[in-house]
Amino acid sequence: MDGKRLQGIGFAAAMGALAGAALTAHRGPRAALTGALVGGGALAAIDGAARAMQGPDEIPAVWARIAASGAIAAPIGWAAGKAGASPLAVGVASGAIAGAMGVRPQKVALGPVVGLAVGAAMRDRPPAQVAAAGVVAFRTVSQLVFRDPQVALVTGSAPAESLPFVVPLEARTRYVGTGYVRALADAIGGTYREAAEDVGIVADLDALHGPDFDPAGVDPLVREFYEHTTRFTLDIVPRWRPWVRPGYLLYRNLVARPLGQANVPMNQREIQQGMHSRIDTISGADGVVSTRGWIRSFADSGEPIYVGIYTTYRHGERGYVSVGFPLPQANFTATLAPRRRDGGGLRLTSRGADGQTGHYLSYIDPQTRNLSTVAVHGFAEELDVYVRDGQLRADHAFSVFGLPFLTLEYRISRKA
Repeated sequence: MDGKRLQGIGFAAAMGALAGAALTAHRGPRAALTGALVGGGALAAIDGAARAMQGPDEIPAVWARIAASGAIAAPIGWAAGKAGASPLAVGVASGAIAGAMGVRPQKVALGPVVGLAVGAAMRDRPPAQVAAAGVVAFRTVSQLVFRDPQVALVTGSAPAESLPFVVPLEARTRYVGTGYVRALADAIGGTYREAAEDVGIVADLDALHGPDFDPAGVDPLVREFYEHTTRFTLDIVPRWRPWVRPGYLLYRNLVARPLGQANVPMNQREIQQGMHSRIDTISGADGVVSTRGWIRSFADSGEPIYVGIYTTYRHGERGYVSVGFPLPQANFTATLAPRRRDGGGLRLTSRGADGQTGHYLSYIDPQTRNLSTVAVHGFAEELDVYVRDGQLRADHAFSVFGLPFLTLEYRISRKA
């Protein structure tokens, strides 16, 4: 048995001992000690069995993860009881927290319901037991109800060449910001151009040719937008679903703004303050552009809205667009497949069962440059670019676990 596996089992034993002590503490010190011994041994055995069954690039079995989450909840429930919380309150809180950690809106709603049922059924039991039971019950029910995985491990460590659907470019600092492409050029070399003139987010739309998309049928104005994006200005109207607004406000203030990335406007009032849009490029010694970074920011403050690295590649007979959003030592990539749209439009979608399209979160090892990647199945997006009444338009729709939460509507005009 290798040292890493032993270390993991040892950590599980310590976690189980703490949980066992919390679950039996109401019976006195001797019972708590016995509970610690039993809990430590039980969770160590569960963890050891799960690791023995775990294959390469797999996460531990779900039953082991459920047992571990119950063990984590027990001492928290014990502390809540010492603070005066009732078993019913602990049950509701444990279910709500477990549901919130599931991220999926349906799970967020289910958590308090399961917690309430457990708390009501165990109102005469110690809070530690209620907390553990509430989390285990919720995890078990959600596993049965929501069968499709939210996140799937793609690889634990692999060279970037083996994952063409991932943009292997990370931020080397904690802040991404509008200077990201310049910093990237300093790190990897190449000729940097800020606000490059007459360039597009793709070099040639013909690179996306495939069975589901023929570039010859695209309206010339749509093609020009993709191949010469900087010739155009974009007016945007963000349409957020009401249910997502509170969570997004929290995310925006705690994550997006400190990170300098993925800071989408909340309303039209923010848009009316003005936006800057530019494409920064990095070229090789031959002068060919190798990196295209589309950067948008608020005009008044210079605060970043988003920084996206646009690439195209081919897999088999199909072409794809991958947009990488750099994060500290990581990257969130959206890989989209082109589809024909009536009237000469172009649709890019992340939905597909081709092993390429989707959303991927990758950690990039700073020494080996290998990727540790998970697929985020619950997230989906579609971008439609089309011409209506002579006006170039775009609709960018996002959904999470089948629930639409944001549509960005664009009116695209040629610069004067």
